[in-house]
Amino acid sequence: MTNMLFTNVRIIDGSGAPPFAGDVLVQGNRILRVGRGARAIPAVGAAVIDGAGATLMPGMVEAHTHFSWNDSATLDGIQRMPLEEHVLWSADVARRYLEAGFTSCVGAACAKPRLDVVTRNAINQGMIPGPRYLAASQEITVAGALGDETLPHLPFPEFSFGVVVSGPEEMRRAVRMFLKYGVDTVKLNLSGDNFVPGAPADTTWMTDEEVAVAVSEAKMRGKRVSAHARSCESIKQAMRHGVEIIYHASFADEEALDMLEAKKDRIFVAPGIGILVAMLEHAAPYGITRQNAIDMGYEIELAAAAESLKKMHKRGIRVLPGGDYGFAFTPHCQNARDLEYFVKYLGMTPMEAIVSTTRLGAEIMMQGRDLGQIKEGCLADILLVDGDPLSNLALLRDSRKILAVMKDGVFYKKPEIASARTRWAQSVA
Repeated sequence: MTNMLFTNVRIIDGSGAPPFAGDVLVQGNRILRVGRGARAIPAVGAAVIDGAGATLMPGMVEAHTHFSWNDSATLDGIQRMPLEEHVLWSADVARRYLEAGFTSCVGAACAKPRLDVVTRNAINQGMIPGPRYLAASQEITVAGALGDETLPHLPFPEFSFGVVVSGPEEMRRAVRMFLKYGVDTVKLNLSGDNFVPGAPADTTWMTDEEVAVAVSEAKMRGKRVSAHARSCESIKQAMRHGVEIIYHASFADEEALDMLEAKKDRIFVAPGIGILVAMLEHAAPYGITRQNAIDMGYEIELAAAAESLKKMHKRGIRVLPGGDYGFAFTPHCQNARDLEYFVKYLGMTPMEAIVSTTRLGAEIMMQGRDLGQIKEGCLADILLVDGDPLSNLALLRDSRKILAVMKDGVFYKKPEIASARTRWAQSVA
């Protein structure tokens, strides 16, 4: 087993502490030593990667992932991809996320019942490259709400983006089906979404009885529940029933904020703020002008979300980046853009934004002791970045600037070896 020594690097360790110059020694799949200063760790017996002053940091975590979203502009465009192509699409997107620096991802819903589970299992079995992955169910919804894409003259469930239930017993059946398939998280659509005519973001669609059954069934099997919850009432509903992962949380009054803060050690908020910005600024080529987006309510929601999320951050509620990448106007692997939005809209510092996708990301992955930091004993999920992300967070969404990606001690994007064209050096001392 060859040790790997990263030397001459600037280390952002994921803890929130200031960066420092140093060396990092990897043995097998773990970080063996972290040294401060030049040549802090002897290179004897190690393969050496001279970083030439590049930034070394923990792998990023995407907290709101949709591998099976196929960069379509519509929900039905995602759902109607044939199953065989959809499996291949999801596998390829998983590879791309890893190469983009996301060494862990939390599934937030898939387009067909077993897509996330199959992708996760293939990654774990070494059949395909991909991040550490927690698999989600399809979205579970109710008639007329976000995810119900059935048509009156074609009432076939296969045409629906989500699984449509009505009442506690149908909810129980759906949740048990996904638990049988082996999901890590069951996803509920509690609120509406401005993307859906007749079900805007500030509306709430499920009954307390339906939500209670879903959470009870999932917890009985040791699984978590996540919720699409944009409306104020849906956030409160999620808190009342023990939902652990809140997606969006755009409209939160003081009571909702108090409820979130009371459970801040057990819950996570992953707002997906990028989709709100994209609808206003990037969707015109796909038929949604800025005025269309304003008329749909996205300007109001972005302002409300920014205010709500600022308050959550100040209260110590864990707010994590990512979400709803995989539409035409939010293409996959631009996910790190959310870090920039956290600074612009939520008032985070660049370091706080990086911590949200590293140390806090490790916590939502339920591996807080093993992931998310450049720390002795942690798993070797490591990025090498050309430049200083603290000065320019956009570096983290530029594939040319991600020089190397290591997951579990293995390079999935290798640094270039020394040649006349590169500054890199690799040797075995």
